[in-house]
Amino acid sequence: MKLEVKTISKQTIQPSSPTPPHLKTFHLSLLDQLIPPPYAPLILFYPNSQHGVVSSSSRLDVLKSSLSETLTRFYPLAGTLSSDDLTIDCDDRGANFVEARADCTITRFLTQPDLLSLPNLLPVDPAGPIVEPRHVSNFQVTEFACGGIAIGICISHKMLDGAALGTFLKAWTATAAVEEEKETSRMLINPVFVAGTLFPAGGSHWLRDASMPMWGSFFRKGKCVTRRIVFNSPAIQSLKSRSNSPATRVEIVSALLWKSIMAVTQKPSVLTHMVNLRNRIDPNLCRNALGNLLWISSAKHDPKTEYPSGSSGLGELAGKVRESISKIDGGFVGRLMSGAEREAAMAETFDGIVEMKMKEGADFVGVSSWCRLGFYGSDFGWGKPVWVSSYGLEGSVFLNLVMMADTPCGEGVEAWVTMDEEEMAAVARNEEMLEFAKFDPSPLVNFTSG
Repeated sequence: MKLEVKTISKQTIQPSSPTPPHLKTFHLSLLDQLIPPPYAPLILFYPNSQHGVVSSSSRLDVLKSSLSETLTRFYPLAGTLSSDDLTIDCDDRGANFVEARADCTITRFLTQPDLLSLPNLLPVDPAGPIVEPRHVSNFQVTEFACGGIAIGICISHKMLDGAALGTFLKAWTATAAVEEEKETSRMLINPVFVAGTLFPAGGSHWLRDASMPMWGSFFRKGKCVTRRIVFNSPAIQSLKSRSNSPATRVEIVSALLWKSIMAVTQKPSVLTHMVNLRNRIDPNLCRNALGNLLWISSAKHDPKTEYPSGSSGLGELAGKVRESISKIDGGFVGRLMSGAEREAAMAETFDGIVEMKMKEGADFVGVSSWCRLGFYGSDFGWGKPVWVSSYGLEGSVFLNLVMMADTPCGEGVEAWVTMDEEEMAAVARNEEMLEFAKFDPSPLVNFTSG
């Protein structure tokens, strides 16, 4: 169903302690230039309440005070984006904080949510330009008629990738839980600011400028649609068995989606993954690192190529996905971190992807994963979210994009897929897809351990 939301108030939440003068300018890393979208949007839905009735004013007080405390430790998130695109002004201007009300109950909306209504639960246009005063962080708390709430988060993608957003949420919820005295033993999380040291930008926009031709070559014209394609845990296990592959759940779902899309287009295709570099650099150093510690893997396939006799092709595609990700290994990351080899290694990635497009007329499917980042563990003291969502896109210029997230049990995959409307309709009729996935199920329905 569509959702009407009314803004009640707007304010800024400043850090509980001022940022020291020597930290007033935060230098973004070179990798922070790689991601084109302005924000990393996320929406958390909480009923009222798994642990008894909690007043709206009480929840808001906890959210605001704990956010203020958390911003002191995550001080760049309380700043503003500089016009040079290279730094954050850590001016303690604070986070944009919006309070709003929805016109229905949370259960009614989640029975069949309209994905194009989800931006109404976000504090800014998630796909729009950064607007003055250029807050790094923006939050919206929307109260439903039943007392349930949605917390919408739009933090600049220049400061956070999915893993860093997970770190911030763990820190914010831990602070809130301590304030609520629900969990006094929960350890507070401190961020690590190492991305700019590991991948210094050096005052240059080189990576932004070098990557733009790649991104630009894959934009499409037409009419796009976003749908949620949900795979529960038993379906994923069956997919792995059919493919006879050691693939992870993200890899096997990527392979099936890729196969289904190529079955419709009958064109060569490039599938990319955004690969988290933290464990490939130093898990202890980078576990709570902010910034975009990501790089791009790419696999290609021509659907006119025959699969081995007796094969469904799923295992071959899963193998290509897995192999492409495995190439982002310690040796390659070492080249990315080497001043002498960095630009050459990065350019090789872009040139290889663009070559597939220009020489073979390949389509593009871009995949990112928010699986295993702990979003469903975000408990501010009144229970965990019943749904964690992105939002639906529409427009005449778009990219084929897949954003994967956990299902509530942590073992399934909820894929948010944006692509051409007619091609999506054909994918939704694909028998193999329908065997393993549900299209746009209610988030309230836990279908077979999903």
